[in-house]
Amino acid sequence: MPMTIHPDQLTPGVRIQGSEVFDLASSWRGYRINKMCNALSQAANREAFKQDEEAFMAAFDLSDDEKQLVRQRDFSGLLAAGGNIYFLLKLGAVTGNGLYKMGAKMRGESYEQFLATRNDQGAT
Repeated sequence: MPMTIHPDQLTPGVRIQGSEVFDLASSWRGYRINKMCNALSQAANREAFKQDEEAFMAAFDLSDDEKQLVRQRDFSGLLAAGGNIYFLLKLGAVTGNGLYKMGAKMRGESYEQFLATRNDQGAT
């Protein structure tokens, strides 16, 4: 059966300039990052990460480049490296970088500048 494209949808595979699309290739590329971040769902792993980030990253075989992205809390870089935003939120939470702080970093803005663009000034 042929696929129907609705006028308000993008053609499959078309990229929006400046955005990262999480697809199968990204999934494979970011496997180690996502596996590590998903492990942060467990309290014991969050504590282990806080106690020794380097050992925690090593346990998931992160490459030197991936480790550097985590150290720098470079969420845009982690997305580009194949990180899935839903897994990266776990890393953000354990490092004190909620969704809005992550968004500010991704846009190159201060947290206050980013909040000024939101409808709820008290959101985190």
